[in-house]
Amino acid sequence: MEQTEKLVQTIIDGIEEKKGSDIVVADLQGIEGTICRYFIICQGNSPTQVEAITESVGDVCRERLGEKPAHVVGLENALWVAMDYGDVLVHIFVPDVRQYYDLEHLWADAKITNIAD
Repeated sequence: MEQTEKLVQTIIDGIEEKKGSDIVVADLQGIEGTICRYFIICQGNSPTQVEAITESVGDVCRERLGEKPAHVVGLENALWVAMDYGDVLVHIFVPDVRQYYDLEHLWADAKITNIAD
């Protein structure tokens, strides 16, 4: 398995560890001009759970793969946290903010994979 795919699976594991839900992986590799290869989008039920998911993803990626995000933004209010792993961008939302921005549908050309809860 390629390193980026290992990273994607490890991120999903970190999300699931804290009961993140509605996990979507958008494969952007076939789309010209994208800023990364994958978007991973999920949600927590509250800002506290969004923080916990963010921490879990960071811990699991560091422990298993030695990977740290280049940037993490949004922890101030934890309604939408973005984690930048270079080839993979992770978006962790509370439900109403996720619905408002609707990132999955912005990338209609991407191959979308829904991960069962």
